Amino acid sequence: MTTKHSAVRSQQRGIPPFIDQLLDLYGHEEHVGTGRVMMYLDKASIREMERDMGREPVRRMGDWLRAFKIKSAIDGATITIGHRHKHIKRK
Repeated sequence: MTTKHSAVRSQQRGIPPFIDQLLDLYGHEEHVGTGRVMMYLDKASIREMERDMGREPVRRMGDWLRAFKIKSAIDGATITIGHRHKHIKRK
């Protein structure tokens, strides 16, 4: 389930729906505030994708592997999606 905002942002930022699905399947979840969860692909996620799909298809998706999405922790709806430009700081 996605919001209208996330659909618009995904189109504006050139992130295909397939990447949104990959984030759901393989993404690392991190709580980033009240009721929000950030999902992104870390090294372990990418390795798991390579085991499932093969190294070459994952390598060709390189431009989109730095995508992230913010979703609601309550109902799981995607709030926004974008490209990471900075390292994610962990506590």
